[in-house]
Amino acid sequence: MTELEGQVAIVTGASSGLGEATAVRLAELGARVALVARSGSGLDRVAARISGTGGAAFALPADLADPAAVVAAAERAISSAGPPRVLVNAAATDAPGPAEDVPVADWQRVVAVNLTAPFLLSRAVFAHMRAAGGGTIVNVSSVAGRRGWADASAYCATKFGLTGLTQALAAEGAPHSIRVVCLYPGAMATHWGSWNPADRGLPSQAAAPEDSLPPEDVAGYIGWLVCAPAHLIVTEAVVAPIRERGWP
Repeated sequence: MTELEGQVAIVTGASSGLGEATAVRLAELGARVALVARSGSGLDRVAARISGTGGAAFALPADLADPAAVVAAAERAISSAGPPRVLVNAAATDAPGPAEDVPVADWQRVVAVNLTAPFLLSRAVFAHMRAAGGGTIVNVSSVAGRRGWADASAYCATKFGLTGLTQALAAEGAPHSIRVVCLYPGAMATHWGSWNPADRGLPSQAAAPEDSLPPEDVAGYIGWLVCAPAHLIVTEAVVAPIRERGWP
């Protein structure tokens, strides 16, 4: 299927996990994908993976905690490939631990990556999508954006904030056929997708999809959202394994 043939997509967090899986899926659908993440080597690997199967992608290394770097990445994507019709904000970071122990600098980095970067990228692409007659922005939140839990204050706060940003952008974009969606994934079979922050540094272990979704499953749903009829929007969706531990 090539529903996105000739369209440009920007995907953050594209060097691994859900971001990588989403970039691969959008490329399969025909998009030329701008890959954004901090790891240049990781992005090069993903770009080679996509080009190796006939897709088109290019790497844009950027520290998403740096607003100037985020804006510059968006400008490079647009100048290199043209106006984007798709933006997937999949990058995220965390500062796990009791709120009273979280350094302000760590809190600010989580806010910058999880909330400010999606705002800046959305702002950068909005005018281009409006001029093109529409587009789709998918903000990847988490079930932690629907229910807070201990030792994840910065993460939960930013993911709750992403809901408000999404709703505001959706209201502004609707008259211009710009769809803005908030996605709340549950446990995924990635280092980052573990519901327990303490597990994220451990080696990956096989898990049944009923307990931990393959990131390709969630990426497939994002692909469907992007390719859905232009008059249809899914404003919010929780996408979780049937035996999700962190939801409801």
